Amino acid sequence: MQRQAGGPEELVLDEVETPQPGPGEVRIRVAASGVNRADILQRQGFYPPPKGITQILGLEVAGVVDAVGPVLDRPAPKAHPGPSSTSAWKDSRTTPKPGTPVVALLAGGGYAEYAIVPVGQCAPVPASMSMVEAAAIMETAATVVSNFDHIHVAAGETILIHGGTGGIGSFAIPYAKHLGLRVITTVGSPDNAAYAEKRGADLAVDYHGDWPDQVKAATDGNGVDAILDIIGAKYLEDNVRLLARGGRMTVIGLQGGTKGTLDLNRLLTKAATITATSLRFRPESEKTAIVRQVTEQIWPLFESGAIPLPPITEYPLAQAGDAHRLLESGKNQGKIVLTSM
Repeated sequence: MQRQAGGPEELVLDEVETPQPGPGEVRIRVAASGVNRADILQRQGFYPPPKGITQILGLEVAGVVDAVGPVLDRPAPKAHPGPSSTSAWKDSRTTPKPGTPVVALLAGGGYAEYAIVPVGQCAPVPASMSMVEAAAIMETAATVVSNFDHIHVAAGETILIHGGTGGIGSFAIPYAKHLGLRVITTVGSPDNAAYAEKRGADLAVDYHGDWPDQVKAATDGNGVDAILDIIGAKYLEDNVRLLARGGRMTVIGLQGGTKGTLDLNRLLTKAATITATSLRFRPESEKTAIVRQVTEQIWPLFESGAIPLPPITEYPLAQAGDAHRLLESGKNQGKIVLTSM
């Protein structure tokens, strides 16, 4: 639980009433929960959960279905093309039974012994993965896949991915390479540059230096076709300057603030596009479709080794504050996961 908005010391273990699944929901006995930047923002008081969602942190879990709410009679989400080697149930109208291992995308509540989630936001745990590994990939994969679709990235293009060593970058870099893109990423140290290049980045530039000029030079002055941005306001002007004609940028994080200066004339002359999305606040129907797409298209890539799992640092749930301190330090490479006690 979180006592109040503030630092990592505000995260404490507490006893709360066991949640009960409602119509179309399941309760998961949590084995592992992924730690994300959004959790830090919520802890600090800057990213409250959607209305009606628990204040408990945590946007992704892996565990075993423990209880099932009343079944809803609703249509299946639109199917996405692609093979599926891990499908445990056909669609969101078919509820996983108690005892079924699942990985789930949440709007909140993952830092707990039990979590409630709509059926459609559950996916099978890939056969090749442990619970801890599964908990490390759902939120980042769902975020990256949906945003790459949103800005229509295509093979042969160049993409700039900010934050090449965190959870998002650790998945986005190899996924972009799988799609046939050239990848440039920003990092905070030579060690992190080596890590990002090992994940597949064509170029890693240190954001402590003149990274915009390095990106510009690496593209022969043409700029990049797409940008996946976790920073927000701090990088807005530089990002717009770096967009090629017809370039597209999607903002998925606000680590560098919420209000920046936008040169509309520069955007206009480039016929460029800026958009922003939040996976957490998407309606359930959209998240159901995204989870299904991840299950059908991304799980096989992990199982085949086409995309490697990120390195994972584990903390017990009781040390959630320490997990946040590591993530805030910028020294972490890969994903941080909380494990059950």
